[in-house]
Order: sequence, then structure tokens, then C-alpha cells
Amino acid sequence: MASTADIRNGLCIKYNNDIYKIIEFLHVKPGKGPAFVRTKMRSVSNGRILENTFSAGHKIDVVRVETHTFQFLYPEGNDFHFMNVETFEQITLDRNALDAPDLLKEGTNVMIQINTETEAPLSVDMPASVILEVTYAEPGVKGNTATNATKPATVETGANVNVPLFINEGDKIKIDTATGAYMERIKE
Repeated sequence: MASTADIRNGLCIKYNNDIYKIIEFLHVKPGKGPAFVRTKMRSVSNGRILENTFSAGHKIDVVRVETHTFQFLYPEGNDFHFMNVETFEQITLDRNALDAPDLLKEGTNVMIQINTETEAPLSVDMPASVILEVTYAEPGVKGNTATNATKPATVETGANVNVPLFINEGDKIKIDTATGAYMERIKE
């Protein structure tokens, strides 16, 4: 049994007869009254996000997990197929289990957390950023360069990303998987 002092991003806990993964947390010590921990958690079973506040010292039930490297093979409807890079065992996960399914390119390595008690996959940790090619972008108009002007662009996985005006079709860009935001253009 752990306490609120053990809360960190990525921790899986049992709460309200479900398993949740901690997405964000904040320890708060107000000037008056006891300290508490404000959390944002994602349900592993249905992907819903829950905001909850735990009082300091509250006992939480931590789920033991193992992390393995898997390679994304291909999507099939709402199912995503992955292969363990060590054992070559294949698993299928629902689209809701992924944080950013639109940014997942075939062949990308991800870290999958597996519940040690039930051997069920709990969550998928994407790399911090991915490099994707722009397949469609409106041409930038010369002179239309107001500060931080952006335009929508479509990348090879089908995701839409707002990019600066100088990005064209065929450019490779780096995208932050946590926010889905453009980071930089990659020169080859």
C-alpha cells in the first residue's frame, strides 16, 4: 500500500473498481489547512479522464506493472496491432488505450505497461516526439507573415497539425506527442 507521496506521472492505481493511470499531479500545501494532491487520471478501460483530489497521506492501491518495448505494426479499424521486440508476441489494443493514436506511424517503437497480475496491457507510452512527413498543406502566401501565423497541415498518418506558413508538402516535421503541436522542421 502506497501513499500520496508516491504519486508520479505514469503510475497506475486502483480507484473506484477501475485502474487509472496518473497523467498529471500537483502537491498543494495551502497556508491554512492540510496539504493535498490534485490529480488528473485516465481510465485504462475506457479512456475517460477523471480529476480527483487526495488528502495528504491518503493510502492508494498501486498496480504492479512491467514495461516492455513493442513495435507498432498496423491499424485495423479501432484496433491497433503491436509486436513485442524481444519475444515477437503480438497483441491488439483498442484505440482508446492510446494517448495519441493519430500520430502513430507503422514501425514506431512504444513502451507498453502490462499488469503483472492479469498480464493485461494497461497503457501505451509514446515517444516524446515523432517525425512525420507533411502530405498536404496550403501554400503559404508571400507577405502573409504576421507573428506566429499558422496553417493546418495533414501528415502521413492522417493527423491534422497547425504548422508555420513556411512548411510545404514533402517537408518532415517533428511533432510533440503529448500536445500534438508542431515543434520544428527536420532538414535532411
